[in-house]
Amino acid sequence: MGTLLNDFSPGLFAMQIVILIILLFLMKKFAWKPILNSLEERETGISDALASAENARKEMQNLQADNERLFKEAREERDAIMKDARHVSATIIAEAKEEAKEVTSALIEKAQASIQQEKQAALAELKKYVAEISIGIAETVIKKELSSKKDQLALVEEILKEVTLN
Repeated sequence: MGTLLNDFSPGLFAMQIVILIILLFLMKKFAWKPILNSLEERETGISDALASAENARKEMQNLQADNERLFKEAREERDAIMKDARHVSATIIAEAKEEAKEVTSALIEKAQASIQQEKQAALAELKKYVAEISIGIAETVIKKELSSKKDQLALVEEILKEVTLN
């Protein structure tokens, strides 16, 4: 350090101070403002990026909430559609059963009416046949002049044995 003090020159020191002041003035005038401006721009850019990231995070949360809401609505709509489909199918089945009952009832009524007609026709045929037999018996009885009632009854029984009903 002793050599440093021996080599000290006050003129050189003053010149270096003046150069330092001029350099600081020039830096303040030309470099300091652009450096501060770029630092402020960078700080603004970083804060904007952070704000954008926060907005993106909030938007992502909103989108997730919207997705969940839409998913829930879709599920509710699907459930409502399924409920309606079940109701419609139950209604269709009930209507089909009712229609089948009506058709069955109509067929039964038609069959019963047909049976009744056949029965009436058979009874009419039977009456006609019985009437023909009775007339035949009466003719036979009249043709034969039978003297006793016993002979007449025997003749009627004999004719009845000959006639078989189907």
